[in-house]
Amino acid sequence: MRGYFFKTPKWLKMLYPALVWDKSGIGKSPSLYLTFDDGPIPEVTPWVLEQLKKYEVKATFFQVGDNLRKYPDIFRRVLAEGHRVGNHSYNHLNGWKTNEIDYFSNVKECQEAIESLGAETNLFRPPYGKISRKQIKTLKTDFKIVMWDYLSGDFDHDLNVDLMIKNFKKKVKPGAIVVFHDNVKSFDSLKKALPEFLDFFKGRGYHFLTL
Repeated sequence: MRGYFFKTPKWLKMLYPALVWDKSGIGKSPSLYLTFDDGPIPEVTPWVLEQLKKYEVKATFFQVGDNLRKYPDIFRRVLAEGHRVGNHSYNHLNGWKTNEIDYFSNVKECQEAIESLGAETNLFRPPYGKISRKQIKTLKTDFKIVMWDYLSGDFDHDLNVDLMIKNFKKKVKPGAIVVFHDNVKSFDSLKKALPEFLDFFKGRGYHFLTL
């Protein structure tokens, strides 16, 4: 059974009002906020960047610190091509299963890795979307904690890609923060779904903004 929502329900947003779930756009044209989690990954992130360049789209990449350590040149390319970055912890920790001291230390370590490569960010997304109220209270003093309005499901090998595409065409609305993943697990689905997503919403006049 699928244990996640594609479209984040209003009641969940109301339970955690301190978190950023969606945003209004600018101007009269509809806007979307495309985000990618878990990179940089050499097998996937460069391909994602090529797709974004092809469609003239900017996105926000939530980066895992240990991947920054391994692949700093890909991180620099993300920045050089005009995208924004955010903190996704150093080791992709589940906040529900990690004590506060270790969790905060891991977030700080990722932040130091980002800054060591010449970037700045005040954005944090908890891996798996799992974060405690105490963790929120502490981290929101330094970060905008970004969740999402729409989760693609690209990581779910039981989800048919055609159904994934049908879902986002129907459910993604203006102002949505949308999550894909630039990781190996998601790549097979991403290769079909991402170009379809970009083509569909660009063709309908959407602007893509960074957070």
